[in-house]
Order: sequence, then structure tokens, then C-alpha cells
Amino acid sequence: EFVGSIEFKDVSFRYPGADGFALKDVNLRVEPGETIALVGPSGAGKTTICNLVARFYDPTSGAVLLDGTNLIEFEVESYRRLTGIVEQDVFLFDGTIAENIGYANRKATASEIVTAAEIANAAEFIDKLPQGYDTVVGERGVKLSGGQRQRLAIARAVLADPQILILDEATSNLDTQSERLIQSSMAALMENRTCFVIAHRLSTIAGADRIIVLKDGKITEIGTHQSLMELGGRYHEMVIMQTNTATVSG
Repeated sequence: EFVGSIEFKDVSFRYPGADGFALKDVNLRVEPGETIALVGPSGAGKTTICNLVARFYDPTSGAVLLDGTNLIEFEVESYRRLTGIVEQDVFLFDGTIAENIGYANRKATASEIVTAAEIANAAEFIDKLPQGYDTVVGERGVKLSGGQRQRLAIARAVLADPQILILDEATSNLDTQSERLIQSSMAALMENRTCFVIAHRLSTIAGADRIIVLKDGKITEIGTHQSLMELGGRYHEMVIMQTNTATVSG
């Protein structure tokens, strides 16, 4: 039984064929059930940290540990069953809504699929579809909006019941109402799981247990929203910029 602590020990990583390192000497310990928001400019290393947690890659040097055991000691397949990922581009295949949600857990019953959809705030739009959960999506079926696709991805992750969750909070293409629904469904999904969130929105970032500020593959600041605001460094700068643009446009 895993408790879900993740630790990066002196991790450096270079993508195959790349010139420079995407991560340099990263040390980070994440407690079970903790939500970590990863912030920083594009190319800072946010996605790379998630790729290593998901084990799409192994570190070039150093180690990533789960509950003290180096990830390379686990069989990739069994480790991936502990992890859930909700990405920006949601992959839906040609099949019914129920099959798309159930993809995460082939043994799921119809009622478990419905419960997962309810937690993800997806049930309300599914119930309005011509065949409900038996509606076919994809090339030959109904076209879903970005927000609907994302809620299906969240339902899929709920059903998989992962210990470690990776969220790419990519809600840039959503209207305000879908965004609110998705935020509350993400909050339900993140409960009691170790979470890594690539966060863009201030409300998500401020709600995290700790914020990791990355620049050029290095952790430059780490702390709570409050402590980093008091520090007056790079994070503070970002928040001021974001709130100013928000007031200008809003």
C-alpha cells in the first residue's frame, strides 16, 4: 500500500537530443495528499517535472522516489496505475461516452461511471445528449466543447482513483461557467491525493499547499501564497502583473 510521498533528489534531466538541461539539481519533497502548484514561464521545467512524476522519462541524474523507493525499481505499468493525468488536450476515442469514461478502469460498473461523471460535473450535459451515456463521441459522433471534453477527462481520472494526480490546468479556452464547473470538479478530484498542478490561474495557485516557482529548470522560490507574497520576489511580481491585467480587462 502506497501513501504517496514523492521526492526529487538532485534531479537533473535532459531530453534526448536536446542541448541544454530542462531541469537542474532539483530537490523537492512532496508529502502524501499535498497539492503543489508549479508556476513559471514556458520552458521553465513545469511539464518536465510532471513528465518525470508520470515516468514518461527517467532522470538523467539523481532520482525520483515514491515513498522512499526509486521509481526505476517499479514496473512502469504498475506504477502508472497509481498515477492519473488530466491534460490540456483530452484524448477521446470513437466510442460511447460511457466507454470513454470507463477507459480508465475496464472493470467499472455503469453506476460507477455515472458517479464519476457526477463528481466531475459532467452528468448534467451527458443527460441532455440524445442517447445519454450511450451517445457516440469522436469522428462519427457528437462533437463536444472543450469544457465538456475536459470534464470527461476528470471523470476518467476520478474512476481511475489514482494516488498521484497530475493536472495541466489548461482552462484558457473555456467560458467562465465551464471554468467554474471544472474548478469545482478538480477540487473534488484532488481531495486526499498527492497533486502536481501546472497552474496558470491565480485562484488555483493560491489554493495550493505549496507553490514551486521555476525558472530555467531550477526551483527559485518555494512556499505558500502568503509566504511568497511576503518574500516580494518573482512570485510576488507575477501575481501583481496578473491582477493588474485582470483589472484592466475586467
